Amino acid sequence: MLDSDHLRPADSADSRPPLGILETATLWHVGALVIFSAWALGGNAGWSRTVVDVLACLGVLITAAGLRRRPSENGKNRFPRPFRWLWPLFLFDVLVIASLFNPNFREVTFDASTYFTRGEPPYAFLPSAARPDRALEALLFFNGVYLSCFNLVLFVRHRFALRRLLMILAINALLLAIFGTLQKLHGASGLFFNAAASPQIYFFSSFIYHNHWSSFTLLMVGISLGLIFHYARRPTGRDVWHSPVGLGIVAVLLLAASIPLSASRSCTILALVFLTGAFLHWLWQLLRRRREHRQGSLFLPALGGSIAFVIALAGIYELARPVIEARMSLTAEQVSVLKEAGNFGAREILYRDTWRMASDRPWFGWGFASYSTVFNYYNSQLWASPDGLPTYYDDAHSDWLQSFAEVGFVGTALLGLCGLVPLFRRWHVATRSPLSLYLLSGCAIILAYAWLEFPFGNTAVVIAFWTCFFSAIQYGRADSPSSRHG
Repeated sequence: MLDSDHLRPADSADSRPPLGILETATLWHVGALVIFSAWALGGNAGWSRTVVDVLACLGVLITAAGLRRRPSENGKNRFPRPFRWLWPLFLFDVLVIASLFNPNFREVTFDASTYFTRGEPPYAFLPSAARPDRALEALLFFNGVYLSCFNLVLFVRHRFALRRLLMILAINALLLAIFGTLQKLHGASGLFFNAAASPQIYFFSSFIYHNHWSSFTLLMVGISLGLIFHYARRPTGRDVWHSPVGLGIVAVLLLAASIPLSASRSCTILALVFLTGAFLHWLWQLLRRRREHRQGSLFLPALGGSIAFVIALAGIYELARPVIEARMSLTAEQVSVLKEAGNFGAREILYRDTWRMASDRPWFGWGFASYSTVFNYYNSQLWASPDGLPTYYDDAHSDWLQSFAEVGFVGTALLGLCGLVPLFRRWHVATRSPLSLYLLSGCAIILAYAWLEFPFGNTAVVIAFWTCFFSAIQYGRADSPSSRHG
């Protein structure tokens, strides 16, 4: 089904309607959140996280500005409909706030050092928190980011404005990829060409951890692919290489090349799947278009496209070949060790220990942001390292398992409903546009990846995820008469 937005010629700047105050504020605010967090070490440095928290609070103020009642078609005043979708967030907030008054760990001071010891909460069957201070901090961050991105649904009424925002984010990601590639080829051993030390060996661009960079990039690849398919269906009167399509293809290739260059094995596979799916989508559209217009055989254009696709993949491989070969060699060694051991090694033990932690408090978990505190009591690998030093885990390397352990099945279900409720309400319009579909596809890939890694442990990935999600939800609704009434 074609969206009417794709059937008319490119919008001229003079014909575009002016943006509202809250619409402009939302677009600038969300763009600033994504761009700042991405360049500021992925938002995972202490100082950058503080700045992001402050910026996110501004989003809550923008949301509050929309609480005023608006006139509807029948003349009655009411709140915009999307506010009704916030009930899962409200219930999640109630769950976490209730846990703050029911601590399950005690703070002990010994020799000027502070320790946390396990204890029974005053109300054993109610939500509890190991670290109420951390739970509150994490809750404020989540609410700030979620509501800031939710403002895209509340206030953005024009598709061209959403496309402009997404294009800026894609260009920003492209600059980050180029910066990271130059940094990698230079052989820098620290961030920003050795200006800052990295706690991780595998860092890339401005991100401390390569899997976080790659997760962020997969979302940006989704944005770029969506824009490519959008502009490919619009008559611009220019050849493809002098249109947004040609620039988008170049951007996708550079972004995709940065993923294996960052040494992320899992995301390299996901990127290959994503690009292959987009290529097959292009072939399907080409076949349908040629059949509709009776343009003859598909063989030659399909062959040319396939050759170009293979050449592009070969170019990416050649650019990242030293890193890919090194990681393939390491993977072969690890597989050999795992075969001898007869299991999946430390990661399998980590997942099993995390599941034991979740099983002890299955309904409400140990408390939001409690994993690093509580897991020491379940970590069977604590003293199992070859060098005899203790092994600590701040993350479960599985966001889904960590969520079950921290907020239980009830809290995890509410977090899931924070996305499912808006998606269900807008599914019929969100699936009309290829731009929305690719945004949602990028989000789906990250959600699947979160079973095996912790992409949501990165601030920039969290912000980019909700930005892509709510942009997809709103894009099909924008510019329609009913969108002006909430």
